[in-house]
Amino acid sequence: MVNITKHSGIYTLKVEQFLPISLEKAWDFFSSPKNLERITPSHMGFKITSGEPGSMYPGQIISYKVSPLPGIKTSWVTEITHVEDQKFFVDEQRFGPYSMWHHEHHFEIKDNGVLMTDKVSYKIPFGILGHIAQVLFVKKQLAGIFNYRVKVLDEMFKE
Repeated sequence: MVNITKHSGIYTLKVEQFLPISLEKAWDFFSSPKNLERITPSHMGFKITSGEPGSMYPGQIISYKVSPLPGIKTSWVTEITHVEDQKFFVDEQRFGPYSMWHHEHHFEIKDNGVLMTDKVSYKIPFGILGHIAQVLFVKKQLAGIFNYRVKVLDEMFKE
């Protein structure tokens, strides 16, 4: 279930998902940027433009093209800022549609699988207009993207 809260003008999205796979398998899949396209809705036109990304490491820059709204393509550049092998990693937007985007990916061994937690803290530009956009469509779109991921991952890694 996707939960979005607001504090000090920053929105926080949180999603927890249990997958019945080993920590190693979860880490191998999620720490590879090339798998992002597989878990992003196709209508968003997500494509990595910075070449085939190798193994993830702190300082890695990854650029994408994405269509947040029909007919509108934008560039998005993120940096992998923190990596603790098989525990968590963080990507932060360096250039893109948000004033701030800080995405934490956490992995925890649970009975017969892994609990994954995504925590995204983000800020929308344009002041009150950004807040209106959040209410009208950004919140719904982000919830849709992460709900799509939950569904796809459940299918990919079902028991």
